[in-house]
Amino acid sequence: MTITSENDIAEAVLRVAAKQPNGIASFHRLRNEIPTLITLSADDRAPSTTRNGEPMWHQIMRNIKSHHETEGNYIDSGYLEHVPRVGYKITASGRNKIGI
Repeated sequence: MTITSENDIAEAVLRVAAKQPNGIASFHRLRNEIPTLITLSADDRAPSTTRNGEPMWHQIMRNIKSHHETEGNYIDSGYLEHVPRVGYKITASGRNKIGI
């Protein structure tokens, strides 16, 4: 199997955030909704090797913030903003990316 890419997870984050009146997708909401938007592999659902008790895809979701200075990252590209201790907020560029 394979692990879903960070950008595939970030794309799902955009879609969840776009549905919220304030454009913010909380981590709680993302954990509930992302599995309904993309097919997560067994590797995605496997326990994280660094975070006890959580699946790998949760770590990938948080890596969007961790890798915010990496070229191609959705924060670096201006599609998302990190909302500390809450989740992510979609930007106007993010809405344009998904055609909203």
